[in-house]
Amino acid sequence: MATAPLRVAIVGAGPSGFYGADYLLKQDRPIAVDLFDRLPTPYGLVRGGVAPDHPKIKSVTRVYDKVAAHPGFRFFGNVTIGRDLSADELLRHYHAVVWAVGAESDRSLGIPGEALSGSHTATEFVGWYNGHPDFQDRRFDLTQESAVVVGVGNVAMDVTRILASDPDDLAKTDITAPALAALRASKVRTIYLLGRRGPAQAAFTNPELKELGELSLADIVVRADDLELDDATLASLEETPDREAEKNLKTLRALLERGVEGRPRRIELLFSTSPLRIEGDGRVERVVVGANRLAAGPRGVQALATGKEATLPAGLVFRSVGYRALPIAGVPFDERRAVIPHDRGRVRAAAEGVIVAGFYVVGWIKRGPSGVIGTNKPDAIETIGCLLEDADNGSLPEPIVAEPDALLTLLGTRGVEVVRWRDWQALDAHECAAGATRGAPREKVTETGEMLAVIHRARQGT
Repeated sequence: MATAPLRVAIVGAGPSGFYGADYLLKQDRPIAVDLFDRLPTPYGLVRGGVAPDHPKIKSVTRVYDKVAAHPGFRFFGNVTIGRDLSADELLRHYHAVVWAVGAESDRSLGIPGEALSGSHTATEFVGWYNGHPDFQDRRFDLTQESAVVVGVGNVAMDVTRILASDPDDLAKTDITAPALAALRASKVRTIYLLGRRGPAQAAFTNPELKELGELSLADIVVRADDLELDDATLASLEETPDREAEKNLKTLRALLERGVEGRPRRIELLFSTSPLRIEGDGRVERVVVGANRLAAGPRGVQALATGKEATLPAGLVFRSVGYRALPIAGVPFDERRAVIPHDRGRVRAAAEGVIVAGFYVVGWIKRGPSGVIGTNKPDAIETIGCLLEDADNGSLPEPIVAEPDALLTLLGTRGVEVVRWRDWQALDAHECAAGATRGAPREKVTETGEMLAVIHRARQGT
C-alpha cells in the first residue's frame, strides 16, 4: 500500500512561497503542495513589484514554472484566506500551512499633510504601472512639474527612474498601456529624492544608482557637501567596510564630476534631508524639509535634526520608507514588528509563546521587508527544514479531511472560482500575444474580472 503524502498548503505565490514549494518537492518522500494566492496570477512582487524595465530580474519566473510542473504541485489562485477560507479551515485539510503572504502595506512618515491629495505611497504607484489589480483605480496628477520621492531604497529608485524615463524605452517593456499613456503626457520635470541619512547609509544598490545616470532625458544633481563624509560615517566604514556603500560613493562622485548637461528632466539627490511636513490648500503644493547632521548612535550612524529648514515646490509626493505586513485572521501577529512571531519559521502564539502546531512562516512576513528575491531561498529552506523535522518526529497534526479534492468542492459550494495552473498558462499566453502587437513582452490584464473572462474563453476553446 502506497504511503499517503505529506500534505502542505503554502499561502502566497511569491518568491518565498515558490522556494518553499521547490524545497518540499525535492525531498525523497511523497509530498503534495498546494500553493494559494488571492490573485488569479502567481509570482507576487516579481509580477507586481519588479520594475518593468528590469526583465532579467523577472526571468526568475522560469524557475518557478519548473516547480509548478512537478506532479505534486497544485495552484489555487483567486482564493483569499480569511475570506473564502479561514486559517483553521485550511489546516483541517493539510498537515501544515506555510504563510508566505509578504508585506502588503506601507510604513507611514508620520508627518503633517501626509494624507493630502497628491501624496501617495510608492506601493500604489508601482502597483499601478505594473498592472496590479488592487491599484488600477489610482490616479496620479502627472501634470505637476515637480515631485518629491521620500526614501533611498531600490523601490524609491524605481519610482524616480520610471518618472524620468523616456516613454519610448518603457514601451518596450511590460508596463501597462494606461500607465505608458499617462507617462507620455507627464509634465514632471524635477524630481527630488530625499534620504534621511548620508549616501553611505543609502539602501539602494549600485546598479540602481548607475541606472539613474544612464537615463537619456535626466540630469542627476549631486551636492558636493553630501559627499564630504562625516566622522561617524568614516569611523563606521573603517570598522565595518561596506563594498556597496563604497561603490555608491564612487558612482556619486562620478555623477558630481559629470555635472548638469542640460537634459529636459532633473533628478536632485538630497541626502541628510528629512521631510517635516507636506503643505497645500487641499492638495500637495510644497514639502518642508529639514537638514540633518550625522552622528554615531546605538544602532550605527543616526540622523539628528539641525533645525535648518527649506521648502521644495512639489505637486506630488511618493512615500517609500518601507513595507509593513498585515495580520491574518486566526494567525498570531506581532503588531510592533509587523511579522508573524516564530522560532526558525515555526509559528509561535506570541513572541515568546508556545509553538502553534502545523503553522509555519517564510519571507517578509517572517523576517520583515528585507533582502532581494534570492534572499527568500535560504529563508524558505530554514523554515521547510523545521517542518520536515516536525513531520519526522510526529508533531504535525493529521488532516481532518484527507481527500485532496475536498477543498475544491468546498470552495465551489461557496462560489469561489479557483484558478488552476493551466488557467494561468492560458492567461499568460493571452498577455504575451497582446504584448507582441506593440513589440512588448506582454500586455498585462489588470482587472480580476477580465482575467477570469480570458480564462473562461480559454476553457471553452474560444
